[in-house]
Amino acid sequence: MNRTVLISTSVTATGVVMAIFGSVVAHAASQPNVVGQKYSDAASQLSTAGASVVVSTTVGDSVARPNCIVTRQESRTEAPPENTSASPVSQVLISLNCGAPVASATSSGNSLASPGGRAAAAAAASATPAPSG
Repeated sequence: MNRTVLISTSVTATGVVMAIFGSVVAHAASQPNVVGQKYSDAASQLSTAGASVVVSTTVGDSVARPNCIVTRQESRTEAPPENTSASPVSQVLISLNCGAPVASATSSGNSLASPGGRAAAAAAASATPAPSG
């Protein structure tokens, strides 16, 4: 009899843990992945998905915030204040890189030795018209 109760309790506990874990995974998957996008585009997508956007960290100050690049995102649910009937708030914490595409003597940015710096320099070079001679 004790063995039946123990097995039943184990199965019930496992079911509860799986239900909780499953709801957390489903919630996290419902947010769009905005890493690599400009802040203005990312904030718009996340707001459309029903999340409140919170900038958790910012590196650099060479570009305006709407043009900063999202380097990290993390979903969280902010609990409502105690003794209220408010609902929890779905938030997405994002980290921004507001450095220039390529570093210079006067502004922070990607090093030309990094993949991101090389890509930015190549893109800038291909966008610049060649001098006609």
